[in-house]
Amino acid sequence: MKLIVKNEATLLAYLYENLPMSKKKIKKYLTLGSIFINNTKVQKYDYKLYPGMTIFIDTKAKKKHTLPFDIIYEDNHIIVINKPSGLLTIATAKEKEKTLYHILREYLIQNKISKNLFIVHRLDKDTSGLVIFAKDEKTKNLLQDNWNELVLLREYCAVIYGNLQEKKGRIEQNLLETKTNLVYISKNKDGKKAITDYEVLKENANYTLLDIKIHTGRKNQIRVAFSSLNHPIVGDKKYGLKEKNIPRLYLHANRLKLYYPYLKKELLFEIPIPKEFKNLVK
Repeated sequence: MKLIVKNEATLLAYLYENLPMSKKKIKKYLTLGSIFINNTKVQKYDYKLYPGMTIFIDTKAKKKHTLPFDIIYEDNHIIVINKPSGLLTIATAKEKEKTLYHILREYLIQNKISKNLFIVHRLDKDTSGLVIFAKDEKTKNLLQDNWNELVLLREYCAVIYGNLQEKKGRIEQNLLETKTNLVYISKNKDGKKAITDYEVLKENANYTLLDIKIHTGRKNQIRVAFSSLNHPIVGDKKYGLKEKNIPRLYLHANRLKLYYPYLKKELLFEIPIPKEFKNLVK
């Protein structure tokens, strides 16, 4: 199914107004990753449309039980995927179905792969990258209870505004959280210790691409760290600049090394730096 956009609007509202189908069905296609704008997969309900854009809907995707993201590794105990930006890892009070967990579990059940799925760790909604799920409760408990010992490397890439004076360094902070879920740095050095290492990979006059390694897994740790340096992550509307024309948060979990007890060896999961990150620092 193909449409040419005739007026400025948001994606879900435009499709509901111009297609003979329910909002629930349109949302299902978005969740499945079946809608493409100018040949690019789009899953955000409020994606901005402009006249002349081409919308293509793969109406057969639901029957094929496809996933809107890539599986990086899978065995009898775990499954590792590349989470898209803008997708919740697990359900909240406001959103139950458009989550990484729900989509993956439905896929596993429909394809008769597994009836069970357990969350091991999570990423922020707007952060993309590697997430590990367990297929049984024993594995979930094994990984969660020994997470700090088993996980040997947690590496991210990010694009920040401006240029850093120090091209390589460590940021150590103590973090607290408000009742409204905003993380901030404690001046009294109470709260949870957060340690973030970074190194500049590439930069231009306006942006810098960073390699980031975290030694602690605090909520919003990386986002708060660079916001505190007055170089917030591009697209970070919570701790940075609220620019309307930025399509996503430029933070991506691209490498994770795990000592895997079942195989008794280290596994390195690695995915590329997104193209849009590299394009920003050309």
